[in-house]
Amino acid sequence: MEKKNIPGLPHLQFRNLFCIGRNYVEHAQELNNEVPSQPLVFLKPTSTIIFDSESIQIPPQSKNVHHEVELAVAIDKGGTNIPKEKALEHVGGYGIGIDVTARDIQQKAKEKGHPWTVAKGFDTFAPLSTFIKKDQVEDPQNLNLQISVNGEIRQSDSTKLMIHTVTDLIHYLSTIFTLQPGDVILTGTPKGVSAITQGDKIEASLDNGLTTISVTVD
Repeated sequence: MEKKNIPGLPHLQFRNLFCIGRNYVEHAQELNNEVPSQPLVFLKPTSTIIFDSESIQIPPQSKNVHHEVELAVAIDKGGTNIPKEKALEHVGGYGIGIDVTARDIQQKAKEKGHPWTVAKGFDTFAPLSTFIKKDQVEDPQNLNLQISVNGEIRQSDSTKLMIHTVTDLIHYLSTIFTLQPGDVILTGTPKGVSAITQGDKIEASLDNGLTTISVTVD
């Protein structure tokens, strides 16, 4: 599969898509999950990635697909064991992402102690906006994430509420994986996740329009 360039950061091509689960207390609680003491990490294949004006495809295997709006962080400079105080130097830019989840498939996997890969990994399950360069964001822990479905706001919260900050996540991930230019981190979702169905129009924005994405559901 041909690698995709990161929109807004054309010198970077997507590599790994690292995702963080349960990184907001109220979201963990709304799904009756324990709040993790360290970042809960999973991966999405790059085949999940779509862009503005494209469509999420509801798979026939699921009858309960949810949206999860998230801050997306693009890595521009790789490294291992990155110190927290230098973590943001490795960022190339920020975007808004939607971690689409087949919730019924995920729930069955959780009950059996199985991985979540299928629930998170269907084609089109990672819509991503154009990324803005990092110097346009003074503080990644002071941004508002918002998503609406058919004009109704479903999620709207600040990245201040993250359990593990962007700095924490870059440091933690780099102690396990060698981070590489083009890696993207989806940093977790706040409360308010809910179902989407065919025909829906979904719009998400970072900090009142710093960058946006609009997709439909087929």
